[in-house]
Amino acid sequence: MKQHFLILVSAALLAACANPALRQAEDLGRSNQWPAALRVLDDAVSKDPTDPQLRAAQVRAREQATARLVLQIEALRGAGRWDEASALLSQLAMADARHPRLAALTTEIERSRRQDAQLTTGRAALKEGRIERADAVAREILAESPQHPGARLLASQVAQARPLESAVGELGPAFQKPVTLEFREAPLRQVFEALARSSGVNFVFDKDVRADTRVTVFLRGVTMDEAMRVILNTQQLDRKLLNDTSVLIFPNTAAKQREHQELITRTLYLTNADVKQVQAMVRTIAKVRDIHIDERLNLLVVRDTPEVLRLVEKLIASVDLPEPEVMLEVEVMELATDQVDALGLQLPDTVSYGLPGINGGLAAGQVFLGQRDQFRATIANPAIVATLRGTSGNSNILANPKIRVRNRDKAKVHIGQKLPVFTTTTNFNGSTSVAASVSYLDVGLKLDVEPTIQLDNDVVIKVGLEVSNLIRQVTGPGSTTAYEIGTRNTSTVLRLADGETQVLAGLINDEDRKSAVGVPGLSRIPVLGRLFGTQTDTRNKTEVVLLITPRVVRNLAVPDASLTRLASGIDASPGAFSSLLRREARVGVAPASGVAAPAAAPAQPVAAPAEATLKLDVTPQVPAGGTVSVALKNDSGLQIKGELEYDASKLTPAQPIPGASPGRYPIELPPRGERVVALRALPPAAGQVLNVSLSGLSASGLNGESAPVRLDGAGLLTVDAVK
Repeated sequence: MKQHFLILVSAALLAACANPALRQAEDLGRSNQWPAALRVLDDAVSKDPTDPQLRAAQVRAREQATARLVLQIEALRGAGRWDEASALLSQLAMADARHPRLAALTTEIERSRRQDAQLTTGRAALKEGRIERADAVAREILAESPQHPGARLLASQVAQARPLESAVGELGPAFQKPVTLEFREAPLRQVFEALARSSGVNFVFDKDVRADTRVTVFLRGVTMDEAMRVILNTQQLDRKLLNDTSVLIFPNTAAKQREHQELITRTLYLTNADVKQVQAMVRTIAKVRDIHIDERLNLLVVRDTPEVLRLVEKLIASVDLPEPEVMLEVEVMELATDQVDALGLQLPDTVSYGLPGINGGLAAGQVFLGQRDQFRATIANPAIVATLRGTSGNSNILANPKIRVRNRDKAKVHIGQKLPVFTTTTNFNGSTSVAASVSYLDVGLKLDVEPTIQLDNDVVIKVGLEVSNLIRQVTGPGSTTAYEIGTRNTSTVLRLADGETQVLAGLINDEDRKSAVGVPGLSRIPVLGRLFGTQTDTRNKTEVVLLITPRVVRNLAVPDASLTRLASGIDASPGAFSSLLRREARVGVAPASGVAAPAAAPAQPVAAPAEATLKLDVTPQVPAGGTVSVALKNDSGLQIKGELEYDASKLTPAQPIPGASPGRYPIELPPRGERVVALRALPPAAGQVLNVSLSGLSASGLNGESAPVRLDGAGLLTVDAVK
């Protein structure tokens, strides 16, 4: 006994020696100081690596510390605080050098820091008017991070700053110089010599270009880039940029295109769209040369010219959008009532007359009629039973599931049970064998829904409801089991607004039965028949009620109108730049006599308009909770700025701008630009007439000139009342 006591005391002392580190780490963990707790446990484990309690506590502390570090790093990365995120990343590496998120977070922070610097450069380029540079920066960032908010905003601003038919300033300052050309039946070489002298651009001709081809062209007030593209398109020629001031001219044939055109290979990762559908769209619209898809990674690898790839990127950006989702709040109730009344006298079913037996009943077998004086009459005991019974009850079976469903996907809910049904098969091949199999029959509530989310936040729902219950069990041949099932089902298609509740009721099962047991004939007498039998009245009634409420979690974020209208080049060259001239450019008329001489005089500046015109078009009538489209169109050559004003308690932007004041939405339209602002009608706006107006409008030109703005259109709209 003394030895056992000493062993227990020694174990207690050892445990007491190890407990301080555990207690200290536990106290630090309660105060959320998990890195300090981990350091304490690391020191304790280094001194005693065989203690299982210390090692288990060390693992738990490391998991808690790394989880909190990862959350802090994600928050700092989202806020753009790169230095603090890098410092915490170093702590994560010290806490767990093999953490699965360590390498990914390191790459993401470095990429985000680099993309932030690129975004600053792109915004500065857009402000300076270098649209192509800003577009290239936005496309480069979106190729790595398709959902980058800053890059998506920059791409939208670039698209709005560059009208659909305008020339793209991709060649440098020398190609934007204004020129005037007046040539009649002049050799092609002479025309390009005049262009070279006036702009300082170098031209290199392919050996197959016929320099003696005669050209007739009269252009006034056009840029060097526009003039060159007009001449090339009319002479079946194409160009290749060698640098900012040098261009290679070659015939626009398939062989020369393969010889001179530079091709780019780009890998495009898709976030939401199906890669096979995108492949079919790209082949049909952009007519790409080489394309490969990887369904495992949901990516495309495209190889074509820069112009085609630019078109492909914009097409993918217009379709690679997250699908809408809706939360369906479903409430199913089964209201059931039952009532049973039994009243009457139960008389004996049989009356016996015969010779008494030894055990109190009648003697078994045959008896002699000579003993009929000993015959006795008997009936079942008790002779009369009075039945006075009434039962009633009700039940309310409630199911309230909430289902989040993606657009056009099916969702199913089954609440109930599975009844086993056995099937036997008997074989008589020489020896008899019996094989049994089991299948299951679903009984209960089945609900199938398939929502389709509309752009105005209405939800079209296909609903299928089936309610089944077990009536009775049936025994078939060979002791097999079957069930008699009662079912009630309905199917319909609903269109509900966001948050609107629809009630489906009327699935009623009403059962009324009457039965009588008693003396034949006498038990059927009205009123007095209850003295000669028992009558039972049974009444059962059940009703199924379905309430369904859709709540749109995420609707389709429709891109700006400027991003859905893309210049696609011509049929022979998809994605090529347009050969249309600016509105200020003029095409001359050939003189009646004389030979035209080349001229490279700068075009006269076009006078600024007396006023700028801004057209306003508002959806005149929308349903309650619908979307109001405010279309703005700048018909002038000036840039227009201002604010869209509305009642913030009744309207809200579909895509809010961070930092914008409630009831005000800043707008900026480039020359000849268009924009559509989507506003959502709030519940207080139902049944009212609202006004959307513009304030603080100002127009300015490239040289700083200003002009008044004239507003064309009205902003009145009517919101339907809730029905």
